[in-house]
Amino acid sequence: MSIGLDIGSTSIKVVELSKRGNDYMLKSAGAVGYSGPEIDANFTDEKAIANMVAVIKKLFKDAKISSKDVSISLPETQVFTRILPFPMLNDQEIASAVKWEAEEYIPIPLKDAIMEHQIIDRREDTKPPQVLVLLVASLRSLVEKYVEILEKADLNVVSVETELMSMVRCLAPVDKSALLIDFGAKSTNIAVSNNGQLYFTRSIPTAGAAFTRAVSQALGANAAQAEEYKKTYGLDERQLEGKVGKALLPIIKVVSQEIKKAIHYYQLNLKGNSPSTVIISGGSAGMPGLAPALTNLLGLEVTVGSPFSKIQVDPTAAQSLANYAPLYSVAVGLALRNE
Repeated sequence: MSIGLDIGSTSIKVVELSKRGNDYMLKSAGAVGYSGPEIDANFTDEKAIANMVAVIKKLFKDAKISSKDVSISLPETQVFTRILPFPMLNDQEIASAVKWEAEEYIPIPLKDAIMEHQIIDRREDTKPPQVLVLLVASLRSLVEKYVEILEKADLNVVSVETELMSMVRCLAPVDKSALLIDFGAKSTNIAVSNNGQLYFTRSIPTAGAAFTRAVSQALGANAAQAEEYKKTYGLDERQLEGKVGKALLPIIKVVSQEIKKAIHYYQLNLKGNSPSTVIISGGSAGMPGLAPALTNLLGLEVTVGSPFSKIQVDPTAAQSLANYAPLYSVAVGLALRNE
């Protein structure tokens, strides 16, 4: 069994997979709303921690999760991901070089950080030839805080990675370059993948909560009503005289401009293949009309990601998960991680 636990800012998701040969099967999945503070290195509010622990325990019980070993993700806003170019060195030389170079790229003291690196490409046909290395770092105290909280929930953390690493594993095509967009509540996370490998990340603070605020202000609705209008009507011009869509479109245009900047930076600095497709995920991804609107704004085909496409799912379970599928990309990606 493998379990992915995604602790978001407004919801917590869990997925348990079983494996038979090379095939993965969905054993169980569950999600629950969460309104407490986010985990950070200074998260010391005992009452809030106890609340989160109780929510996680109940989620595992309700979803009938059978194991205590979990893989977790860290929020993109609290990690540092960089692509470093090196000359054509061997693996051991790169490991040494990364330690020297990291201080320049990671804005936290290295003694306080946990760092991992991964060689993602050896470009022997470029001039000069180069090796691209993915470097990921986070505060050690942040990881320790996650482990501490999950131990209180009687869980054992077996692996930690970033949200976008998980999402790329779950959604990215293995035969081309793609742009992946995860609409969270407080941030929109952008990744470029090439042949199933993460190449570039960016996080912007305009996301689901901003969409809800725009609808609330335009329609004079409270936050709960605005959230419901957003999810139900989205950009559908036939509903409520198109008022919800008109409120959302300016915010979506802002997000699309940031996405274009990310693509430009990736092409200019990493000289990678242009993304040929866009895959969206997260809580706002299922808004009616969002994918067509982004297709028009970006000039690229945009589809809603299907996180269970690489997994065998019982038809009844698939039907019950259909409306919530975009929420599960990170949790599925974590559960698909091969140690």
